[in-house]
Amino acid sequence: MKIFKWIVIVFGALLLLFYFLGMPYLREQTKKHSPERTAQYEAAGITLEVNYSSPSKKGRTIFGELVPYDEVWRTGANEPTTFTTSGDIYVGGKPLPAGTYSLWTIPGREAWTIILNEEVPDWGVTLLSGGDKTTRDPEHDVVQVAVPALGLPSPVEDFTIEFDVISQDVFMRLAWDQTEVLVKVNP
Repeated sequence: MKIFKWIVIVFGALLLLFYFLGMPYLREQTKKHSPERTAQYEAAGITLEVNYSSPSKKGRTIFGELVPYDEVWRTGANEPTTFTTSGDIYVGGKPLPAGTYSLWTIPGREAWTIILNEEVPDWGVTLLSGGDKTTRDPEHDVVQVAVPALGLPSPVEDFTIEFDVISQDVFMRLAWDQTEVLVKVNP
């Protein structure tokens, strides 16, 4: 019985060491390849902010290969991308209350589905799936909108999210490889 007790204590201590030392180290290592970035927009007393990790193309075909079509993508790398609004807004014409949401997408050849979810998990994919399955729980989706996928004249090396104003409307622009999508995000 004493040996079992010691085995449990040692195993518990190893798990705690991995959680508090190993996980931060692994996160730091992955962020060397996909650095954290922030996109921000402020107007009319409302601040919009997107925090994401930006992977690089590195000669790979992105959409349809690295990021499969018609499957949920964590929209970046590492932790899920977060979208924060300081006030109530409309995303693609659908209401979104002030708050912080995880941002997920379903890339398609012709259109993408943009998903804002009220849960923000610790990591964007499950470790047991080898990175193939996201940690998104669809029960907590707040907004889903479809937007057209647009081609770009030249490839974008690093995954980029930014805000653009086009004809007095605010758009969140996601661009990578030879694809971009524009999501209307107006107060």
